[in-house]
Formats: sequence, C-alpha cells, structure tokens
Amino acid sequence: MDRNFMDDIEKKTGVKKEDIFKLADSVQGANLHDERTIRQLVSQVSRMAGVPVSKEKEDQIVKAIINNNIPLDMTSIAKMFTKR
Repeated sequence: MDRNFMDDIEKKTGVKKEDIFKLADSVQGANLHDERTIRQLVSQVSRMAGVPVSKEKEDQIVKAIINNNIPLDMTSIAKMFTKR
C-alpha cells in the first residue's frame, strides 16, 4: 500500500496506521454476516477514531453490511461514519 496514502489517513483521522493494519487483519477473518461481530467492529472503529456512533447510525451501518449494501471504497465507508 502507498506509504503516502497511509500517512494521509493517519493525519486526517488521528488513527495510527499500525492500528488500521491491526483492524484490517481482524476484519479479514470476521463473519460479516453476524450482527454481533459487525457491532463489535463498528464500536472498535468508533473508539479508534474517537468519533461517537449513535445507535441509529450503528443500526444503519450494520444493516448495510449484512445486506451487502456497503460500498467497498474507503471514501464511501468514511462518509458513513462522518455523516450525522
């Protein structure tokens, strides 16, 4: 992965790239059809980024992932977490 890209993400989010890679590793084996697993991941990302996620927003994210209705590009995923 492009080093500058990861540096930019770290600067914009305040999340260390090492933590992003750890999260990515944990997601690889995760069952993304299991609601509990998805909620745990959403909570973990929320804590890492220091951005609270409302119950309503969490429900929307979970539903989108379970229904395979989630974009695969990072920009769209980031927007899901920042829209209020």
